Amino acid sequence: MIIKRKKLSLWERLYLPAMLGGFKVTVRHFFKKKVTMQYPEERWVVPEGYRGAPYLVKDQEGRTKCVSCQLCEFVCPPKAIRITPPGPTGVPGAGNVEKAPAEFEINMLRCIFCGFCQEVCPEEAIFLMQDYSLTGTGRDGMIYDKDKLLALGGVHNDQTRKWNRKAEEARAQGVKP
Repeated sequence: MIIKRKKLSLWERLYLPAMLGGFKVTVRHFFKKKVTMQYPEERWVVPEGYRGAPYLVKDQEGRTKCVSCQLCEFVCPPKAIRITPPGPTGVPGAGNVEKAPAEFEINMLRCIFCGFCQEVCPEEAIFLMQDYSLTGTGRDGMIYDKDKLLALGGVHNDQTRKWNRKAEEARAQGVKP
């Protein structure tokens, strides 16, 4: 199939009109207000709905809210989350939380901040924080383990207090929790 091309006029063939059009754009941007931000001194205001880095949270008693269901690990598109369940013996000192994870890692270099892990978590143990400047001295520094994730996530005040309710029900029935 042969396509006939329209011949360019003299004005279209000249280089000067195209150059003047580009100069016009340059002049227009030259007089606009500058949007450059001086980063360390000026901080970006995070908009509502921003999905930052995922972190683990603790309940009011300082226990990890994660129960090693591994849904976040399975739903993570880049496979940035790795969870090791505690095994059949559980974690001593975890209270009534049956399956607190033995290991929990998020590789922040792989994480795409999609928010799927927060959406799928049935225990509300993962939250996306409003930070945007993740730094590390090397690749190993960007793999956040359970302790670092809990330190950054902090305590989430939950109204439900699910694990306390189970302990109270067990005590009411005369069963040792």
